[in-house]
Amino acid sequence: MNFEFTEEHLMIQQTAREFAEAEIAKSAVERDINAEFPSEIVKKLGELGFMGMMVPPEYGGAGLDTISYILAMIEISKVDASVGVIMSVNNSLVCFGLEKYGSDYIKEKYLTPLAKGDKLGAFALSEPEAGSDATKQKTTADTEGDFYVLNGIKNWTTNGVSADYHLVMATTDKEKGHHGISTFIVEKGTEGFGHGKKEDKLGIRSSDTCSLTFQNCRIPAQNLVWEEGKGFNFAMQTLNGGRIGIAAQAIGIAEASLEAALKYSKERKAFGQEISKFQAIQFKLADMAMKIDAAKLLTFKAAAVKDANKKYYKEAAMAKLYASKIAVECALEAIQIHGGYGYVREYLVERYLRDAKITEIYEGTSEIQRMIIARALLDEM
Repeated sequence: MNFEFTEEHLMIQQTAREFAEAEIAKSAVERDINAEFPSEIVKKLGELGFMGMMVPPEYGGAGLDTISYILAMIEISKVDASVGVIMSVNNSLVCFGLEKYGSDYIKEKYLTPLAKGDKLGAFALSEPEAGSDATKQKTTADTEGDFYVLNGIKNWTTNGVSADYHLVMATTDKEKGHHGISTFIVEKGTEGFGHGKKEDKLGIRSSDTCSLTFQNCRIPAQNLVWEEGKGFNFAMQTLNGGRIGIAAQAIGIAEASLEAALKYSKERKAFGQEISKFQAIQFKLADMAMKIDAAKLLTFKAAAVKDANKKYYKEAAMAKLYASKIAVECALEAIQIHGGYGYVREYLVERYLRDAKITEIYEGTSEIQRMIIARALLDEM
């Protein structure tokens, strides 16, 4: 096994780190307080090639591997996990799905501007009655000549307010259950398509999340992605890659927590010495570092298996499950090390905890990840 990154990997990591520190950090606190979407930052990410990192150059992407994507995601999320999830959804759920399953028409019209960062994408699967059980889709898509007519509601859509193009899962044949679900591209501004108010969230407040509504929303038949009845498979395949992105987001939050804890422990004095000299603090720091390294190994393994074009759903689930768990744990420990200061906005660690919790929920809860892992193990017997 080779644990060394290539020069290209290191260059991408450094570029992401410098961009995050120079362009993202200065507004992160204010955007979190005001729940302000980072439009200009997302535009600049596109100019850097970070919004379509794994898309081939012929479709406007950077043509990089998943390792490069993970390295960039960690650095961006370390500074602002809200920006990280915006970048993750566009890369992992939208661009990946369209590149793998989209027609030539879809790739030219939709994938190319998404990969370039000229347009932003969203992924709409969850519904009021279809969360972890994504097979229970109530949104419908009925054929009408050369169009599909969509009716229904979607929940918890990241980038829902700001996105230009939305990937929407809807039922085209109720009799076939989850084999009757299909995927469509719906453009912002289409008649009959709207969104609810932006959700007032605990964390990742700078990214927008909202419900979507469809009332006799007519879209061209050529906006069907893949083919009828493949929508559930489409969603599950794209979520596998998405989980690697969320694992990287979680690692970024955990790393930020550790760095903040290390810095504070060397500055804060108690009983006549820096608290970093107390064994109780040292044990916390050591455990945080160990957990982060373990999460990285799981995540880079998942990325490597994906890049090798092998099945990676178990590895992705493991990475997402563990990285999200340790992100919460590291953020909690960072707050504990900061004491009362960790509980106020003046210090960043309270935001890390608020941002970390969602990584255990979206793109498959921790409970769902355990189910995926267990099923994979049993299938291997």
